[in-house]
Amino acid sequence: MARNQSLYEAVSKGKRKDVEQIITAELAKGANPLELMTDSMIPAMRDLGERFSRNEVYVPEMLIAARAMQTGLNIIEPLIAKSGHQPLARLCIGTVKGDLHDIGKNLVAMMLKGAGFDIMDLGVDCDAEKFVKAVEQGAQAVLLSALLTTTMPYMREVVNRFKDRPDIKIIIGGAPVTRQYAEEIGAHGYADNAGEAVKEVEKCLGLAR
Repeated sequence: MARNQSLYEAVSKGKRKDVEQIITAELAKGANPLELMTDSMIPAMRDLGERFSRNEVYVPEMLIAARAMQTGLNIIEPLIAKSGHQPLARLCIGTVKGDLHDIGKNLVAMMLKGAGFDIMDLGVDCDAEKFVKAVEQGAQAVLLSALLTTTMPYMREVVNRFKDRPDIKIIIGGAPVTRQYAEEIGAHGYADNAGEAVKEVEKCLGLAR
């Protein structure tokens, strides 16, 4: 199926009502819901993520587009689930203990969800046990977010909890976090924005496109 340009643009511009109307109309005509997502919606968010990394769009535009994407996913996901389609992998994401910031975490979660991953959003102020339980429930990678320099050290504690699980990939990010810090604490990956997070997860899980 070729890209549905109207749907692509509606997601890119954050037009939730248009997204809902276009998807509903396309499904009524017999469109494949998985193709609508993979050929039109995911490319819109991926392209927006790349523009975000180049400072061509900013957090408000990303948030608006993410909400539009979620509107579409609310319609499409149940249909895809019924078809038996499997996600690329199951991930868990959360802001670490002591940190209540979630905008960046929410953007990353939405980008990954749109890219075809099953996301367990653990919320904010997450201690190590929350991440351990998520892995016990099937998460194949753990994504840690922090916006405060005072909460960054807790990332090391979470990483250390998985020292005996080399199969579980740990990817970290957040405003004060650097790739050097990721390497220092033994994390498997690092991303400084939502668009890069998708690429980093795909790379760490051997799914790079």
